[in-house]
Parts: sequence; structure tokens; C-alpha cells
Amino acid sequence: MARASRKVALDAPRGRTGVLSRTPQPSRDRFGRFTEWIARAMGTPTFLLMLTLFCAVWMTYTIIAEAHDWWRFDSAQLGFTALTLILSLQASYAAPLILLAQNRQDDRDRVQIEQDRQRAERNLADTEYLAREVVALRMALTDVSGQVVTREVLRQELRALLEQLDEDHAARGPDTAAHQE
Repeated sequence: MARASRKVALDAPRGRTGVLSRTPQPSRDRFGRFTEWIARAMGTPTFLLMLTLFCAVWMTYTIIAEAHDWWRFDSAQLGFTALTLILSLQASYAAPLILLAQNRQDDRDRVQIEQDRQRAERNLADTEYLAREVVALRMALTDVSGQVVTREVLRQELRALLEQLDEDHAARGPDTAAHQE
């Protein structure tokens, strides 16, 4: 039996198509931020202090409950089996979450290193360009003046040009300088 073709209206958004409609997927970024939050929280002295306090309270209650025939949920004689299972469960979830957070940090570091490398390449290219320009300027001054242009001669020429620009600026007056800006 041939399947009936449906006409699809491209000018209207696609609606839900029944009970098995597509459910929104959780954001990978949201889960990544959650794993980083867990990794940061577990690496604090507060977490270690709270975990130590939890274990101490658990063990104290278990020992007192056995002595007074209270309701208890663990046994000191069996080596605090329930506490051991709870801590193992916590560790089995903590390790992968910490690894996921480290992977995200590695990805960010990799991107940052690439950006730094590109920035360093641009800076090197700019520096090389400026060095070539300075050499070209020295060669041009050597051709014009007929003498070898050293660094000190170049500095003196630049100072003379700056002084000349300052004199021209002062001669024009403050009104023309403000008008030009």
C-alpha cells in the first residue's frame, strides 16, 4: 500500500505531532557548568569539613544506637557497611564529574593557547614590518644626506621634526588647533 503524501506548509512552523513528540534535550553547556560547579565544590575545605562531620556524626550515632537498642541503620561491628557504600557511591559519581570538568577546562585552555599563538604571530609580523620600515627609513636618509645614519642621528632628526611641528602648532594658535580636531 502506498504511503499518502502529506503537503508540508513551509510558511508555518512545524507543530507537535502526537504523543511521541520530540522532548527538549538538556543543554550540554548547562551540564558542563554543573560538572564544574561540582568539581569546584568538592575541592574546598568546607566540603571536606562537612564530609568529615557527616562521617563522625554517622559513626557516633551508630555506636550509641547499638549500645541503647535504638533504631539503627548501620553496624559498627560490621565496619560501618552502609557508610562505606554511601561514600563509595559518592566517589563513583564524583570522579567522572571531575574528569568532565577537567575536559571542559582543557578545551578552554586549548582555545586560549590557539588565540595566544595567533596573537603572537600577529605581533611578530607587526614587529618585523616596523623593523623593515625603520631600515628603509635609515636607507632613505642615508641616500638623501650622503652620510651613514646611526640611531643617534635618526633620533636627532626626529627630535628636530617634532620641534618643528610644535612650532608650527604654536604659530597657528589654539583656535585653529581646536578647529582641526
